[in-house]
Amino acid sequence: MIPLVLASGSPRRRQLLHLAGFRLEAVVPPEVPEIRAGHEAPLTYVRRLARDKASAVNIDAAWVLAADTIVHREDRIYEKPESDDDAMAMLTALAGQWHKVTTAWCLRWCGPGRSTSGRRLVSGHTTSRVCFRDLTPLEVERYVATGEGRDKAGSYAVQGDGAGLISRVVGSTTNVVGLPLDTVVPALLEAGIRR
Repeated sequence: MIPLVLASGSPRRRQLLHLAGFRLEAVVPPEVPEIRAGHEAPLTYVRRLARDKASAVNIDAAWVLAADTIVHREDRIYEKPESDDDAMAMLTALAGQWHKVTTAWCLRWCGPGRSTSGRRLVSGHTTSRVCFRDLTPLEVERYVATGEGRDKAGSYAVQGDGAGLISRVVGSTTNVVGLPLDTVVPALLEAGIRR
């Protein structure tokens, strides 16, 4: 069996892969600074982070899967909040508005020679559109107080209480959670990683 290593500390990505039937050989969160370069476009930024994270983990004769998710509207990126006040400002700005959630992923073969599929790098990205319903300041404050969005881009979790903030999702919901299974699973299977 070809080993799969997840280059992410995200419990949500681990859970999604588990639900899709994949066994992880290891979980190795990479030390990659998430700093946007100058006027880097959101898509360029998230794709670069996924590649950098996949390149930062080296385990011999294994596929390494890395991903990064951003929440963005026009050219503005809503990163993980730095404080509860930051989270409140983000959610208030997103309330009643459409925004995009993009996850870029990178699957890299580590080790000598070619992988069994003959490829050494496979990558992709998925963008979903999310619309928040109108939120009152009290709703925002109560949600932020749950702490659920503290480690999440955009300060919310679609798979938790944050689902109550959302009126509509267009596209992949697993992408909004943090890993678009509709594109990642075929890539894993094509790379020879079996469930």
